[in-house]
Amino acid sequence: MSGSVSRLLLVPYWRAAAAAVRLPSRTPLVIRTVATTPGLQSLTRYNKTTDWQKKLTPEQYVVTRERGTEVPFSGIYLNHSEVGMYHCVCCEAPLFSSEAKYDSGTGWPAFKEAHGTWERDESHASIIRRPDNSLGSAGTEVLCKNCDSHLGHVFDDGPDPTGQRFCINSVALAFKPRENNKPDTDEH
Repeated sequence: MSGSVSRLLLVPYWRAAAAAVRLPSRTPLVIRTVATTPGLQSLTRYNKTTDWQKKLTPEQYVVTRERGTEVPFSGIYLNHSEVGMYHCVCCEAPLFSSEAKYDSGTGWPAFKEAHGTWERDESHASIIRRPDNSLGSAGTEVLCKNCDSHLGHVFDDGPDPTGQRFCINSVALAFKPRENNKPDTDEH
C-alpha cells in the first residue's frame, strides 16, 4: 500500500517539475495545410499567382485545374507512337515515356508506369496519387507532383510487369520527341 501512495504523491510532483521547465518553442517558418481540396492550399508547389486560364486552352483548363475528363477516343495522343517524353502541359515536368505507352482500348492514352519509377517506387517520378471517389467507385487520381494538375486515373488492370494502367487525358500532356531521332544534318 505504501508503494501505491508514494506513486500517487509523485505524479503531481512530476507535473509541477515539468511545468517549471520551459522549453523554447519551435515556431515553424512556413505553415502549410495538407490538403488539395478547393479553397485549401496545395500539397505541391502550386503558384497561386499563375493565371491558368490565360496559360491554358479552355479544354486544358477544365481537365487539369477542375479535374475534368476529355471525351474518350478524342485525344491527340491516343494513337500517337513517336518516341519521346510526355510532359505536363501546365509546368512541363516529364511524366511518361513513350516506351511505357500501350494501347489499352479504353479511349485514353495508357501507360504502364510513370517516368522515374523504379520497380514500384515512385518517389523520383513527377506524379502523385490521391484517392478519388468521383467516378462512382473507389479509384486513384493521378496528379502532377510539380503543379498539382489533374492528369487522369490509375487502375490495377494493366499489363505485366507493373499491372498498372495509367489512363491519362491527352490535353493534360505535351509531347517532346527524343532528340536523337532527328535526322543528322552534316555540313560539307
